[in-house]
Amino acid sequence: MTRLTRSARGGEGALARRLYAWEDAVIAPRDRSRVPFAQLQALVDHVWAAEGLRYPPRVRSLPRGARRTMARATRLAIEAPAELPSWVLLHELAHAMTSTAEGDNDGHGPAFVGIYLRLLVRHARLDEAVLARSLAEAGIAYDPTARPVFLD
Repeated sequence: MTRLTRSARGGEGALARRLYAWEDAVIAPRDRSRVPFAQLQALVDHVWAAEGLRYPPRVRSLPRGARRTMARATRLAIEAPAELPSWVLLHELAHAMTSTAEGDNDGHGPAFVGIYLRLLVRHARLDEAVLARSLAEAGIAYDPTARPVFLD
């Protein structure tokens, strides 16, 4: 079972920075697709159902005052701007899948990264071996057996 914590808003410091740097170096160059806000809910619903889950999070607009974040997610909602790279949406879906309605979550820990890796492979069609190798090179741990932490 994945150990969940209630993380402080904004952060995990070095772990998050390392993951974001990995995304910038490895994921962003391989997936340049962008999704307009009007299509985000349909994509969330599709990925959620494809993962065998019910009751997907609702997509809503990112508050105008949010300047330091591209998007954010909880188990119940994903907040996004007018347009979002598809890999960022998968990142946020991984957060939703590793969070409970009460706010407990894995942050950017091994369960989150394991689910995110699976979503990138299944839905962005990125090469699993390349991603796994690059995660190891970046010193980012992941749980290849990770599953969503809640029961629908």
